[in-house]
Amino acid sequence: MARHLIQGREISTPVRIRNATACSASYLVRADAARAVIAYSGLDVAEVLPGKALCVLGFADYVDGDLDAYREFGVAFLIRPDTGPPPRRGLGGGLSELRRTGAGAFVHWLPVDRRFALEAGRAIWGLPTELADIDLRLSSPYKRCIVRKDGRLVLDLLVKPGLPVPAGGALAPVDAYTHLDGVTRRTSWSMSPRRVRTRPGGALIRLGNHPVAKELSELGLPKHAVMTATTSQLTMSFGEAKDL
Repeated sequence: MARHLIQGREISTPVRIRNATACSASYLVRADAARAVIAYSGLDVAEVLPGKALCVLGFADYVDGDLDAYREFGVAFLIRPDTGPPPRRGLGGGLSELRRTGAGAFVHWLPVDRRFALEAGRAIWGLPTELADIDLRLSSPYKRCIVRKDGRLVLDLLVKPGLPVPAGGALAPVDAYTHLDGVTRRTSWSMSPRRVRTRPGGALIRLGNHPVAKELSELGLPKHAVMTATTSQLTMSFGEAKDL
Protein backbone atom coordinates (compact mmCIF):
# COMPACT_ATOMS: atom_id res chain seq x y z
CA MET A 1 0.00 0.00 0.00
CA ALA A 2 1.41 3.39 -1.07
CA ARG A 3 0.43 6.71 0.48
CA HIS A 4 0.19 10.09 -1.19
CA LEU A 5 -0.28 13.50 0.41
CA ILE A 6 -2.82 15.54 -1.56
CA GLN A 7 -3.70 19.01 -0.26
CA GLY A 8 -2.61 17.93 3.23
CA ARG A 9 -4.73 14.77 3.12
CA GLU A 10 -3.36 11.25 2.94
CA ILE A 11 -4.67 9.06 0.11
CA SER A 12 -3.69 5.37 -0.03
CA THR A 13 -3.74 3.05 -3.00
CA PRO A 14 -5.69 1.22 -4.11
CA VAL A 15 -8.04 4.15 -4.51
CA ARG A 16 -11.66 3.02 -4.41
CA ILE A 17 -14.73 4.41 -6.13
CA ARG A 18 -17.81 3.11 -4.33
CA ASN A 19 -20.55 4.56 -6.51
CA ALA A 20 -20.37 6.00 -10.01
CA THR A 21 -22.30 6.34 -13.25
CA ALA A 22 -20.33 6.09 -16.50
CA CYS A 23 -21.04 6.36 -20.22
CA SER A 24 -18.84 5.93 -23.27
CA ALA A 25 -18.86 6.12 -27.05
CA SER A 26 -16.25 4.33 -29.16
CA TYR A 27 -15.21 5.48 -32.63
CA LEU A 28 -13.10 4.07 -35.43
CA VAL A 29 -10.65 6.78 -36.50
CA ARG A 30 -7.73 6.98 -38.89
CA ALA A 31 -4.75 5.23 -37.33
CA ASP A 32 -2.25 7.69 -38.81
CA ALA A 33 -4.13 10.65 -37.32
CA ALA A 34 -4.39 8.93 -33.93
CA ARG A 35 -0.65 8.17 -33.98
CA ALA A 36 0.06 11.84 -34.57
CA VAL A 37 -2.13 12.80 -31.60
CA ILE A 38 -0.33 10.53 -29.11
CA ALA A 39 3.16 10.71 -30.63
CA TYR A 40 4.42 12.59 -27.54
CA SER A 41 3.89 9.45 -25.43
CA GLY A 42 6.15 7.12 -27.40
CA LEU A 43 3.29 4.61 -27.56
CA ASP A 44 1.52 3.26 -30.64
CA VAL A 45 -2.18 2.84 -31.29
CA ALA A 46 -3.61 -0.58 -32.01
CA GLU A 47 -5.02 -1.08 -35.49
CA VAL A 48 -8.26 -2.90 -34.70
CA LEU A 49 -8.91 -2.86 -38.46
CA PRO A 50 -6.33 -2.10 -41.16
CA GLY A 51 -5.63 1.62 -40.95
CA LYS A 52 -8.17 2.14 -38.16
CA ALA A 53 -7.66 2.87 -34.46
CA LEU A 54 -10.20 2.98 -31.64
CA CYS A 55 -10.90 6.29 -29.86
CA VAL A 56 -13.12 6.25 -26.79
CA LEU A 57 -14.90 9.29 -25.38
CA GLY A 58 -16.25 8.74 -21.88
CA PHE A 59 -17.79 10.65 -19.01
CA ALA A 60 -18.44 9.72 -15.41
CA ASP A 61 -20.14 11.04 -12.31
CA TYR A 62 -18.19 9.83 -9.26
CA VAL A 63 -20.76 10.07 -6.48
CA ASP A 64 -18.82 8.40 -3.65
CA GLY A 65 -15.13 7.55 -3.51
CA ASP A 66 -11.79 8.13 -1.84
CA LEU A 67 -11.30 11.30 -3.92
CA ASP A 68 -14.73 12.69 -2.99
CA ALA A 69 -17.45 13.47 -5.53
CA TYR A 70 -16.45 14.87 -8.92
CA ARG A 71 -17.20 14.69 -12.63
CA GLU A 72 -14.85 13.60 -15.37
CA PHE A 73 -14.58 13.44 -19.15
CA GLY A 74 -11.94 11.48 -21.01
CA VAL A 75 -10.39 10.93 -24.43
CA ALA A 76 -8.54 7.62 -24.72
CA PHE A 77 -7.05 5.42 -27.44
CA LEU A 78 -6.58 1.67 -27.53
CA ILE A 79 -2.85 1.01 -27.80
CA ARG A 80 -1.06 -2.13 -28.85
CA PRO A 81 1.23 -4.17 -26.60
CA ASP A 82 4.93 -3.41 -26.61
CA THR A 83 5.74 -6.49 -28.67
CA GLY A 84 4.05 -8.18 -31.58
CA PRO A 85 2.14 -6.79 -34.57
CA PRO A 86 -1.42 -5.50 -34.24
CA PRO A 87 -4.12 -8.09 -35.07
CA ARG A 88 -5.98 -7.76 -38.34
CA ARG A 89 -8.82 -10.26 -37.98
CA GLY A 90 -11.79 -7.92 -37.74
CA LEU A 91 -12.95 -5.70 -34.92
CA GLY A 92 -14.30 -8.34 -32.50
CA GLY A 93 -11.47 -10.83 -32.90
CA GLY A 94 -8.88 -8.07 -32.89
CA LEU A 95 -10.09 -6.66 -29.58
CA SER A 96 -10.10 -10.11 -27.97
CA GLU A 97 -6.54 -10.78 -29.14
CA LEU A 98 -5.37 -7.38 -27.97
CA ARG A 99 -6.74 -7.97 -24.48
CA ARG A 100 -4.97 -11.34 -24.30
CA THR A 101 -1.64 -9.88 -25.41
CA GLY A 102 -1.56 -6.92 -23.08
CA ALA A 103 -3.06 -3.97 -24.97
CA GLY A 104 -4.01 -0.94 -22.96
CA ALA A 105 -5.95 2.30 -23.05
CA PHE A 106 -3.88 5.46 -23.34
CA VAL A 107 -5.54 8.38 -21.56
CA HIS A 108 -4.85 11.43 -23.71
CA TRP A 109 -7.07 14.10 -22.11
CA LEU A 110 -8.90 13.95 -18.78
CA PRO A 111 -10.65 17.11 -17.56
CA VAL A 112 -12.31 17.03 -14.13
CA ASP A 113 -14.41 19.59 -12.26
CA ARG A 114 -12.74 19.48 -8.82
CA ARG A 115 -9.21 20.61 -7.97
CA PHE A 116 -8.65 17.81 -5.44
CA ALA A 117 -9.35 15.18 -8.12
CA LEU A 118 -7.08 17.08 -10.51
CA GLU A 119 -4.12 17.08 -8.10
CA ALA A 120 -4.69 13.47 -7.05
CA GLY A 121 -4.87 12.26 -10.64
CA ARG A 122 -1.59 13.91 -11.58
CA ALA A 123 0.29 13.00 -8.39
CA ILE A 124 -0.82 9.37 -8.02
CA TRP A 125 -1.13 8.11 -11.61
CA GLY A 126 0.39 10.80 -13.85
CA LEU A 127 -3.00 11.45 -15.42
CA PRO A 128 -3.41 14.48 -17.74
CA THR A 129 -6.09 16.00 -15.52
CA GLU A 130 -7.08 19.65 -15.82
CA LEU A 131 -10.01 21.73 -14.67
CA ALA A 132 -13.03 22.17 -16.93
CA ASP A 133 -16.75 22.85 -16.70
CA ILE A 134 -18.44 19.45 -17.06
CA ASP A 135 -22.23 19.53 -17.27
CA LEU A 136 -23.68 16.01 -16.91
CA ARG A 137 -27.37 15.34 -17.50
CA LEU A 138 -28.00 11.77 -16.40
CA SER A 139 -31.55 11.76 -15.05
CA SER A 140 -33.25 11.39 -18.44
CA PRO A 141 -33.16 8.25 -20.61
CA TYR A 142 -30.57 9.92 -22.86
CA LYS A 143 -27.26 10.66 -21.12
CA ARG A 144 -25.62 13.96 -22.01
CA CYS A 145 -22.24 15.54 -21.31
CA ILE A 146 -21.30 19.12 -22.19
CA VAL A 147 -17.63 20.07 -21.69
CA ARG A 148 -16.40 23.67 -21.67
CA LYS A 149 -12.81 24.69 -21.11
CA ASP A 150 -11.61 28.29 -20.68
CA GLY A 151 -15.09 29.50 -21.59
CA ARG A 152 -15.08 27.64 -24.93
CA LEU A 153 -17.22 24.66 -25.90
CA VAL A 154 -15.21 21.47 -26.40
CA LEU A 155 -18.07 19.13 -27.16
CA ASP A 156 -21.66 18.18 -26.49
CA LEU A 157 -22.06 14.38 -26.39
CA LEU A 158 -25.37 12.52 -26.17
CA VAL A 159 -25.44 8.76 -25.49
CA LYS A 160 -28.55 6.66 -26.00
CA PRO A 161 -28.68 3.59 -23.70
CA GLY A 162 -29.05 0.25 -25.45
CA LEU A 163 -30.00 -3.26 -24.38
CA PRO A 164 -29.16 -4.66 -20.94
CA VAL A 165 -25.97 -6.74 -20.70
CA PRO A 166 -26.27 -9.91 -18.58
CA ALA A 167 -24.37 -9.93 -15.31
CA GLY A 168 -20.75 -10.78 -15.98
CA GLY A 169 -21.12 -9.86 -19.64
CA ALA A 170 -19.19 -6.61 -19.48
CA LEU A 171 -15.59 -6.56 -20.68
CA ALA A 172 -12.80 -6.49 -18.13
CA PRO A 173 -10.84 -3.23 -18.20
CA VAL A 174 -7.45 -3.05 -19.88
CA ASP A 175 -4.53 -1.35 -18.15
CA ALA A 176 -4.50 2.43 -18.30
CA TYR A 177 -1.41 4.18 -19.72
CA THR A 178 -0.52 7.81 -19.12
CA HIS A 179 2.29 10.20 -20.02
CA LEU A 180 3.07 13.26 -17.92
CA ASP A 181 6.25 15.31 -17.44
CA GLY A 182 8.21 13.00 -19.73
CA VAL A 183 7.28 9.80 -17.88
CA THR A 184 5.03 7.03 -19.22
CA ARG A 185 3.15 5.01 -16.60
CA ARG A 186 0.88 1.98 -16.48
CA THR A 187 -1.92 1.50 -13.94
CA SER A 188 -3.94 -1.66 -13.38
CA TRP A 189 -7.50 -1.27 -12.21
CA SER A 190 -10.62 -3.32 -11.64
CA MET A 191 -14.30 -2.58 -11.87
CA SER A 192 -17.61 -4.11 -10.92
CA PRO A 193 -20.35 -2.77 -13.22
CA ARG A 194 -24.08 -3.25 -12.70
CA ARG A 195 -27.01 -2.19 -14.84
CA VAL A 196 -24.94 -2.04 -18.02
CA ARG A 197 -26.50 -1.29 -21.41
CA THR A 198 -24.73 -1.38 -24.78
CA ARG A 199 -25.69 -0.88 -28.41
CA PRO A 200 -24.12 -0.34 -31.82
CA GLY A 201 -24.00 3.36 -32.60
CA GLY A 202 -26.12 5.35 -30.20
CA ALA A 203 -24.19 8.62 -29.90
CA LEU A 204 -24.65 12.15 -31.17
CA ILE A 205 -21.74 14.57 -30.92
CA ARG A 206 -21.34 18.29 -31.56
CA LEU A 207 -17.86 19.79 -31.48
CA GLY A 208 -17.08 23.31 -30.33
CA ASN A 209 -14.22 25.72 -31.09
CA HIS A 210 -11.72 24.61 -28.44
CA PRO A 211 -8.33 23.20 -29.60
CA VAL A 212 -9.32 19.73 -28.31
CA ALA A 213 -12.43 19.92 -30.50
CA LYS A 214 -10.20 20.71 -33.48
CA GLU A 215 -8.04 17.71 -32.61
CA LEU A 216 -11.11 15.47 -32.52
CA SER A 217 -12.28 16.85 -35.86
CA GLU A 218 -8.91 15.95 -37.38
CA LEU A 219 -9.57 12.37 -36.27
CA GLY A 220 -12.78 12.43 -38.33
CA LEU A 221 -15.37 13.29 -35.68
CA PRO A 222 -18.29 13.80 -35.62
CA LYS A 223 -19.18 10.43 -37.13
CA HIS A 224 -21.20 7.35 -36.22
CA ALA A 225 -20.01 5.57 -33.08
CA VAL A 226 -19.08 1.90 -33.31
CA MET A 227 -20.62 1.25 -29.90
CA THR A 228 -21.93 3.03 -26.84
CA ALA A 229 -22.21 1.81 -23.26
CA THR A 230 -23.88 3.10 -20.11
CA THR A 231 -23.34 1.83 -16.58
CA SER A 232 -25.71 3.03 -13.87
CA GLN A 233 -23.95 1.43 -10.90
CA LEU A 234 -20.19 1.13 -10.94
CA THR A 235 -17.52 0.44 -8.36
CA MET A 236 -13.81 0.63 -9.19
CA SER A 237 -10.39 0.18 -7.65
CA PHE A 238 -7.20 1.83 -8.98
CA GLY A 239 -3.76 0.51 -8.06
CA GLU A 240 -0.40 2.25 -7.96
CA ALA A 241 1.07 3.52 -11.22
CA LYS A 242 4.30 1.94 -12.47
CA ASP A 243 6.86 3.94 -14.43
CA LEU A 244 7.83 2.38 -17.76
